[in-house]
Amino acid sequence: MLAGLACRGGAEGQELEPRSYVNTPVGMNFLIAGYGYTRGDLVFSAASAIKDAEIETHSAFLGYVRALDVWGRSAKVTLVLPFGDASGTAQQAGQERERHVSGLADPRARFSVNLYGAPALSMEEFQHYRPDLIVGASLEVSPPLGQYDSDKVVNLGTNRWSLKPEVGASKDFGPVSLEASAAVTFFTPNNDFLGGKTLEQEPLFSAQAHLIYQFPLGIWAALDGTYYAGGRTTIDGNRGDNLQHARLGLTVSLPVNRYNSIKLYGSSGVSARTGNSYDLLGIAWQYRWGGGI
Repeated sequence: MLAGLACRGGAEGQELEPRSYVNTPVGMNFLIAGYGYTRGDLVFSAASAIKDAEIETHSAFLGYVRALDVWGRSAKVTLVLPFGDASGTAQQAGQERERHVSGLADPRARFSVNLYGAPALSMEEFQHYRPDLIVGASLEVSPPLGQYDSDKVVNLGTNRWSLKPEVGASKDFGPVSLEASAAVTFFTPNNDFLGGKTLEQEPLFSAQAHLIYQFPLGIWAALDGTYYAGGRTTIDGNRGDNLQHARLGLTVSLPVNRYNSIKLYGSSGVSARTGNSYDLLGIAWQYRWGGGI
């Protein structure tokens, strides 16, 4: 087993999600199911005894989104239930270690509200709405409900809470729109890390940018980028390195009919000092209803 292979928590800042702050008619619901595949390296500091660490994951998720009216502003509540299957190998002290685990990962709940440029609208009112500049904010909470084995470091759950506030903005230029967001993720301590050690992590800072083009027939595509830094870990007082990572990705959304659409996405790490450096491919199906659709 990978008794010394540490998942550093970098995944919290690597999500690439375009169109997070678009206006949506009040009362509309979305049911989303998806699958993602990742394969890549776990990069450690030069002082680490762990070498040539690689991990492969198959993940699935089920999500629900509801569009709300919050004091006249458009808002959304999002619930995500993820599942995973992960396999990894590494060299530790000249010996090869391996680990395989599957089960529930930590779920996420997110509340977002558009503070400027996106009023709460009915479906009928939305037909005449033309987006320009939108400014929004969100808060995501992740409870420690995923699979966790305190004797292992590669787990699907983290055995700690995380809290992620974010601000974002988008600007439309005809069929082209630009989006940017900045966030910071805070972590509670994991007091049962590797058989009773205490793992603490400093705040993880992240930024995203998206260049989106709206094609006819409801098709859109986005060029995505993200960068995160910080998140230094401490295990029983022994400090590790700061995380630092950048990714580029592409997202394409294809409508099937009035109620269904398919989203294809992929991303790859372009630089990593410490943290995960991996390639990601995924697909998601979305069904929408309500809101007078």
